[in-house]
Amino acid sequence: MFRKRLSDYEQELKWIALVLGFVSTIAAVQDWYPYTMFISLPFCIIWIYCAWLHTEKQFKWINIMFAVVYVYGIVRYFITTL
Repeated sequence: MFRKRLSDYEQELKWIALVLGFVSTIAAVQDWYPYTMFISLPFCIIWIYCAWLHTEKQFKWINIMFAVVYVYGIVRYFITTL
């Protein structure tokens, strides 16, 4: 049985990240809080994965830091709204 690895979809993931980045920018400009965090987190996760594929250490760690901030913001949002 033929099974594709996630790395086989790298270009498609990058296109998805591009769309997520564009939508996240629109959400930030339109002040659509908290959607900016929910859209930006998958963007960061895709780029973390793509950086790991090519061992781009600096790029990977920058996106990890942003992902941690987004996770913090999402958790804080749910804690304060409940």
